[in-house]
Amino acid sequence: MDSHLKITGSLLIILGLIHSIFPRYFNWKEELKNVSLINKEIMYVHTFFIGLIVFLMGLLCLLASDDLLNTSLGHKILKGFSIFWGFRLIMQFFGYSSIIWKGKKFETTIHIIFALFWFYLTTLFGYCALN
Repeated sequence: MDSHLKITGSLLIILGLIHSIFPRYFNWKEELKNVSLINKEIMYVHTFFIGLIVFLMGLLCLLASDDLLNTSLGHKILKGFSIFWGFRLIMQFFGYSSIIWKGKKFETTIHIIFALFWFYLTTLFGYCALN
């Protein structure tokens, strides 16, 4: 399981860093032009902190996998990670409208890949927490 956590940690670090390109990729400058300043800033600030927490989760998995797997505190952290990603998995299906991806090859592929990744994270962290 140690190698799974380290590989997963690397993937989470990459995912955390990818959040930094969201404003440009999703054209927020134009898309959020008519949104109030507070809503615009919430989008940027929350995206930064989500990216940061995902990055830090990855760093913890990469650098402290042994502690996560072999200590009581580590098991509690892993349970928390499993709950976090479990809710993220649920939001993949109920937080986003299927209009965004349904019938679009690229978007559907991304939707499926991330749903599988959220499921893997939920399962991996839960399994490690309980064993």
